[in-house]
Amino acid sequence: MLDGAIFTIKYIIDMGASVMLPIIIAILSIVVGVGPGKAVRAGLMIGVGFVGLNLIVTLMNDQLGPAAQAMSERFGLSLTIIDQGWPGISPAAWASQIAYVAIPLAVAINVVMLLLKLTKVVNVDIWNIWHFTFTGAIAYVVTGNYWIGMLGVAIHAIVAYKLGDIWAPVMEEYFELDGITVPHGDSAFMGPYAVCVDWLIDRIPVLRDVDINADTLQEKIGVFGEPVVIGFALGAIIGLLAGYDVAGFLKLGVNMAAVMVLMPKIVKCIMDGLMPLTESAKKVMNERFGGEQYYIGLDPAILLGDSQVVTAGLIFIPITLLLAIIIPGNRVLPFGDLATIGFFIAIAVGIHKGNLFRTLFSGTLIMSIIIWIANQTVDWVTALGTSTGIFTLAPGAQIAALDQGGWPITYVFTSICSMQNLVSVILITGSYVACLVMSVRFSKRRAAEVAVARKDEDDEL
Repeated sequence: MLDGAIFTIKYIIDMGASVMLPIIIAILSIVVGVGPGKAVRAGLMIGVGFVGLNLIVTLMNDQLGPAAQAMSERFGLSLTIIDQGWPGISPAAWASQIAYVAIPLAVAINVVMLLLKLTKVVNVDIWNIWHFTFTGAIAYVVTGNYWIGMLGVAIHAIVAYKLGDIWAPVMEEYFELDGITVPHGDSAFMGPYAVCVDWLIDRIPVLRDVDINADTLQEKIGVFGEPVVIGFALGAIIGLLAGYDVAGFLKLGVNMAAVMVLMPKIVKCIMDGLMPLTESAKKVMNERFGGEQYYIGLDPAILLGDSQVVTAGLIFIPITLLLAIIIPGNRVLPFGDLATIGFFIAIAVGIHKGNLFRTLFSGTLIMSIIIWIANQTVDWVTALGTSTGIFTLAPGAQIAALDQGGWPITYVFTSICSMQNLVSVILITGSYVACLVMSVRFSKRRAAEVAVARKDEDDEL
């Protein structure tokens, strides 16, 4: 019976997000009262959206990966450990022994927290439970204790669902995603640092008044501020830094312009697919729970429909490489995750209400912390990759992962359980907890602003 359950879970995982999520969304839609035909269409629209996202991310990886490698070689970077990115490291998490219990454990924790009113997040993004799995898998590889691995999954899940609650007002107010939140990914977990940066800038004269975003640029400089032109310019600059010839940097520029134009359209497919579920879920919750608000937990990919997020993601490609050069003792070459840095800082953009000037500060802090932690977890990530058979490395070779491998939660939990890095763990834990406390207060203020804005809209109607 256990073997059958394990086979079923592995079979579902192997289908990937583009198949898994449509099935889950269609089933949930029918459960909350959406007609079967409409539910199937909604699920398929989400599948189409994720297929489109995969195509865009693949395009970015194919175009930006070689450019990053060329930049590294051109400027003589002596960074010997390659960041594998989430496409490389997520299979290792799913291949671990912890993966077999991660999905049912994470779902059970979500249900219990909902029943105890400890969260309002209804997580439907089963694919991204690989993040929870990674924390558990790393802890298990390092300590050899399966129960510690399961505890890692549980703690990651609890923190993720609470972060989903914290960021819900940002989702509604800035991203205009009512009833939806993002509890997953670097965006959710690194967002608290952006809150602290926002608080600090608010207290610095002159700096607090600076507001730069793609919309204001378009107003001031016309066509040169449009997303398609910004994408082209950023792509071309990256190509020039990589040493490409005229044809090369122009091609990269056009490809990044395509990303800027197509990404919001693709994300719209996902949002269209979610509308029947969110509307019916709200109706059911209002009838059964007296109007209490609940949030559908989704992948941070939905935030890439915002032009500021895509713009910031492109800007941070050369910035991240520069940080890799100047951070003392760094051995990791950012590579696999360069194309998806927008995922890392998306919520930071929302916290700053699209202000790219502030995002430069918070994003720099976020990427610096990620790179530093990724260096500390190289041995752990290498052990996970080789023990699962996903990576076959030459003697002495190592791998790294910015996504997950550079996260405070995985680093702190595993260090405590293995009694390693305790001094740095104390510093990181203290600063992160302080940022979390500030984030809770920030969320309450932003929620109050959203409530006032909603009331004003109702009064106008």
